[in-house]
Amino acid sequence: MMVITNARRHRDEQQARANLETLIETSPVGVVVFDARTGAPVSFNHEASRIAYALLDGGESPGQVLGVATCVRADGRELPLEEYTLAQLMSAGETVRAEEIILKVPDGRSVTALLNASPIRSEEGEVESFVVTLQDMTPLENLERLRAEFLGMISHELRTPLATIKGSISTLLSGPGDLDPAVMTQFHRIIDQQVDHMHDLVSNLLDVARVETGTLSVELGPANVADMVDEARNRFLSAGGGSNLKVDLPPDLPLVMADRRRIVQVLGNLLSNAARYSPEGSPIRVNAARDGVLVAVSIADAGKGVPLDLVPHLFRKSSRLSASDRVGVISGSGLGLTLCKGIVEAHGGRIWVESDGPGTGARFTLKAGYHPIVTGDPDEVSQLVSQEKPDLVLLDLMLPGSDGTELMKEILEIADVPVIFLSAYGQEDVVARAFDLGASDYVVKPFSPTELAARIRAALRKRTPPERSQPPEPYLAGDLRIDYAERQVSAAGRPVRLTATEYALLYELSVESGRVLTHDYLLQSVWGRERTGEPRLLRDVVKRLRRKLGDDADDPTYIFTEPRVGYRMVKGETPVASDSSAVS
Repeated sequence: MMVITNARRHRDEQQARANLETLIETSPVGVVVFDARTGAPVSFNHEASRIAYALLDGGESPGQVLGVATCVRADGRELPLEEYTLAQLMSAGETVRAEEIILKVPDGRSVTALLNASPIRSEEGEVESFVVTLQDMTPLENLERLRAEFLGMISHELRTPLATIKGSISTLLSGPGDLDPAVMTQFHRIIDQQVDHMHDLVSNLLDVARVETGTLSVELGPANVADMVDEARNRFLSAGGGSNLKVDLPPDLPLVMADRRRIVQVLGNLLSNAARYSPEGSPIRVNAARDGVLVAVSIADAGKGVPLDLVPHLFRKSSRLSASDRVGVISGSGLGLTLCKGIVEAHGGRIWVESDGPGTGARFTLKAGYHPIVTGDPDEVSQLVSQEKPDLVLLDLMLPGSDGTELMKEILEIADVPVIFLSAYGQEDVVARAFDLGASDYVVKPFSPTELAARIRAALRKRTPPERSQPPEPYLAGDLRIDYAERQVSAAGRPVRLTATEYALLYELSVESGRVLTHDYLLQSVWGRERTGEPRLLRDVVKRLRRKLGDDADDPTYIFTEPRVGYRMVKGETPVASDSSAVS
């Protein structure tokens, strides 16, 4: 018994040691262990080696940085790194806490780091070794630099309208009493425009802060794309944006789920951006097109264009700052495009730019939206599903005078359509019951519009089988028949009613019958990439399929389990031609 106990203790100690070594090696903080007797480094983790190699010419070991580096302390004193660490740690076993130092080498390279150091003592109290941690401060320094440059740029943009307002007011106050009324009106108009400009700039700053903290809210509702484009156009023209604006929208665009005010704000920012970087009088074109259940709106100009290396970073505030020393790059704070990206993504959409480089113009496109059919009356749902034939249904679990799961049953009897529940109830048994009854997904409130849109896209992707040639013949295996052309399943002569998810899984298994399909393959094929790594979800649907097909999991006829791998179905039989189709 003692041998078993000791073996288990040894195994646990070995596992704990391995876990600790892995943690230290993968830590984003540099860790160096020194021998207290010799002062020599015993070990460097990956991050400590990276910091050391940043100061070395290459070819040397990380420990050699001790012999060449100089440490600059917070008070400005300089001393060799080896002397600093030993002096601090070996004298009375001193502990160093969060001291910012600069490590320099003779060729001028340096790294700013936050240093902590602690002695490790033996049971007798003697210092055996000491541990030094180094946190590279370079990313924080870069962030502070960008923040300072960004604040300087914003201050400049605020100072410009302030100077205009100040000049106009000074002229009005110091001018002669008989100042022409038309001139006075013009100065008042300038002041009004500049105040609006400052208000927009401050509002953008606040909205960008909300984007970066994830608190930007959108109030979704059915919205007309043409109306939003028209409102943005009118605002653009009334602000003196130029008259050479070409709008070309198809007449049959569907309604989209959008926050009308926010999308008008995005369109307005993109129109202003196009005008700012285009020659006066050059055309700005607005187009829209339906792309499946989405609507894409694009705004194209014939202006400066965007350098190809800046395209991937254009929607970041810092993109303009990092390129500020280059000739011909885009100027400005970048607030407008950062905000556009945040608003569009809050709707679950995306925005991108296309340009062939400087002088070729740019085309900004945003894509989002669905054609919603909305009702608050559960009694209307069945009729709406029958008449409108929606691609997807969103249901709340708690409805006035009705249970959402019971309503889902009615929907699935009428149509083969994915159903996603939106509910404040996130208990495991409630969610499991919804999936057992045929739900495609379950989203717990509160949730972001981006998450909901991603789940909708995943559900729509799995609604139809992946693009492949449809099997020309039905699948037959014993009493099971799957008619792919009619999307009908029968077992022992009785029809089997399946949900969209159940049919999609059965489709995958049957068309690949005879092969073992892994958990991840089935999850990706049926649910999408977002749900890989969730075998429990797959097991729940297989369980429902077996129950509906009358297949015993302990002694299966149709669906077989390959433990820890996946599932397979028996190879289908070759259909026998009926008498009516036989050749005489």
